[in-house]
Amino acid sequence: MDEITDALAAAMASARSAVTAGAIPGLSDAGLLTTMARAEELGRTVDALRVAMAAEVAERSRPSLGGERLSARQGCRTPFELIARVTGVSERTAVQRCRLGERLRRRETLAGEILPPQVPIVAAAFAAGRLGIDAATVIVNTMTSTGGRADPGLLSEAEHALVASALGIDDATGEQWVPFTADQTRIQAIQWQVALDPDGAEPRERRAMVERGFTRLGKRGDLTRYRLDAIPELAGKLERLMDAYLSPKVTGVFLTEEERRDADLHGDARNGAQQRHDILMAVVDSAARAAETPTIGGASPTVLVSVSADDLERGTGAGWIDGVEEPVSIGAVKQFICTGGIQKGYFDPDGRLTALGSPERCFTPQQRRGIALRDGGCVIPGCGIPAGWCEIHHVQEHSQGGPTQTDNGVMLCWFHHRTLETSGWQVAMQNGVPHIRPPVWIDPRRPWRGPTRRARIAHV
Repeated sequence: MDEITDALAAAMASARSAVTAGAIPGLSDAGLLTTMARAEELGRTVDALRVAMAAEVAERSRPSLGGERLSARQGCRTPFELIARVTGVSERTAVQRCRLGERLRRRETLAGEILPPQVPIVAAAFAAGRLGIDAATVIVNTMTSTGGRADPGLLSEAEHALVASALGIDDATGEQWVPFTADQTRIQAIQWQVALDPDGAEPRERRAMVERGFTRLGKRGDLTRYRLDAIPELAGKLERLMDAYLSPKVTGVFLTEEERRDADLHGDARNGAQQRHDILMAVVDSAARAAETPTIGGASPTVLVSVSADDLERGTGAGWIDGVEEPVSIGAVKQFICTGGIQKGYFDPDGRLTALGSPERCFTPQQRRGIALRDGGCVIPGCGIPAGWCEIHHVQEHSQGGPTQTDNGVMLCWFHHRTLETSGWQVAMQNGVPHIRPPVWIDPRRPWRGPTRRARIAHV
């Protein structure tokens, strides 16, 4: 044990003396990439040791040993807890290491016979530090996913081909070529999985249909968390939908050369997760307006937001969404009003509703179609959200006497509508036509610009 510990300590000291994190900024481009590749090689060797040791801890903590289990003798419930306490990793990481190690270690039969690993080619490449933990996990999962139903010869062929691709070896000639990344290996493994499983994709589809779901997980700060377990068909549609609107260059809305230049220049400060959230928000809004959407009490699904008149007038305080415990800002309330209208309620000091005014509706469907035809979508340059997913914004606020007319309404996506007052963008109407003024960080001169879309056929 001392020899192994001393060897690891010496290797660690050697690695630390070779290069430190503080020296990395001084590396040349070529030096940075070469050093990164060498560090990854070292990491693969360390990962092989980590997985082997985790598997050994699990073996010495197997339930059949009872109170003599290593984990029990160390005061831990499971081998995963023991590994986590010794190494500082999460128990989830410990589980992953143990599961991979179990399939890569040699097996012993009840008669004491030693058998090779379940996946010997993967085990050899992984132990040698040539195959990374991500690629090894993908290949092992593919080999074991068929539950013993696959033909052994085909399994061996698949394992050999997948490892060869991950290592960058031509399976036919043995020549060295460009190795697959772990993601490319995963894609190739999926193709092999179809060939290996004699029952085909149908059993997996049946499991997916049972396990599909959209679940509310609870709160995290001011956010409500959901989990979507999507069947492949829905996942594919969502991916293409997001792809279509995350980049103006691939959107279904035809952009002029001027719009493309605007999109390239202005960019978008939102990260990918925020953009996908906002696209989903627009999709939900669009679905709520659809004629086929079921009604509630004879009306389209409507989110009720309450706010006191004094708070709304002062621009302070908060509003409350029906069914949601957390308050929303006055800015969010104003966006709801701008989009969906307002209905005034009157209460006495005891809280009794004494009168309910008539709803002050916003733009009619006919007005919406006209504005959509004029604007073609969100009027902010570079935004590819189509008209059918946009909200209509009162350029002169409704609360300040702004009329609900086509000459006072413009198309804005949910995000640009919500952030209009804080983003620096400005919208004004000139002779019934929207003009846009960019933030100072985009153009310090801040010129007003007319529309580039003009009257274009829009997805209303």
